[in-house]
Amino acid sequence: MGELLGIGKIPGDKLEKMVFRKLSSRRREVLLRPRIGEDCAAVDLGGDICVLSSDPITGTSSEVGRLAVHVTCNDIAANGAEPVALMLTVLVPVNTDESDLESLMEQANSAASQLGVEIVGGHTEVTSAVTRMTVVSTGLGRTIRSRLVTSSGAKAGDDIVLTKWAGLEGTVIMAHDRGEELKKEFGEEAVERAKSLMDHISVVKEGIIACRFGASAMHDVTEGGVLGALWEMAEASGKGFEVQKELIPVLEETEKFARYFGIDPLKLISSGCMLIAGSEGSRLVRLLSENGIQCALIGKFTEDQKRWLLSEGERIEVGQPGADELYKILPRA
Repeated sequence: MGELLGIGKIPGDKLEKMVFRKLSSRRREVLLRPRIGEDCAAVDLGGDICVLSSDPITGTSSEVGRLAVHVTCNDIAANGAEPVALMLTVLVPVNTDESDLESLMEQANSAASQLGVEIVGGHTEVTSAVTRMTVVSTGLGRTIRSRLVTSSGAKAGDDIVLTKWAGLEGTVIMAHDRGEELKKEFGEEAVERAKSLMDHISVVKEGIIACRFGASAMHDVTEGGVLGALWEMAEASGKGFEVQKELIPVLEETEKFARYFGIDPLKLISSGCMLIAGSEGSRLVRLLSENGIQCALIGKFTEDQKRWLLSEGERIEVGQPGADELYKILPRA
């Protein structure tokens, strides 16, 4: 009998051992296969490249329909592809009110319409296997081979650009799922501002811009936060990095909520953030800023495989990500 698995994403070393090594069937059309740090597959069907991704929403019971659309489209955009279609598997707990399912689908449709993506099918059922609404979203995108970007393409010396703010999605989730408690501590206005961050959860725009700019690699930031995504990107690329903690943007609400709950915002789920590697980071920052996208140049990738967070003269080694900080405050997630 093996060790018991902990909550959250499977650690990279165990994922490699228990999942990836079990996959042996190969087809020549497949260009991008499963590996640590890569969230999509890419398949050449004789024309455009088909980019595929699949994601569950498990860390929250709020805004599930909207998140299901955005997190999958974000993965596709991180490969330089245009999201085209989605299939949703919706698992509904026993005794769920019909209005809850309708609300979920209205959210999903609204997000899909915003991105110009069509929901083309899926599966919906009521089951005792789940205790709250659970959605698995599978997305399909398209690009041309010369514009296919991966997480594994970072080069030594590449600048690292981060869009938006660390802990973005986690801040939205905290505002929804622990909102009443946070209102008592920080006021209703702060909680409502945090909820409104849902409007920034997509990275499709910056993905397209960075791809056309000539990014070496991109990776959207999800479970494990900014530090987890940096480690995954470096691992996929066989590189190290040095990033300056003080340069990583964190919103005031995120800092307050994280301090209150005793969690690290740099290890907090952060859909809405994109990590971009490239040779001209300052130019990319200007271009993104001109297009209304908040971003910052936070560090560089290095040839050696040491991964460092620099802060006030201190060098802190960044290791393989563990469970997201969100699970510390939402233990039933």
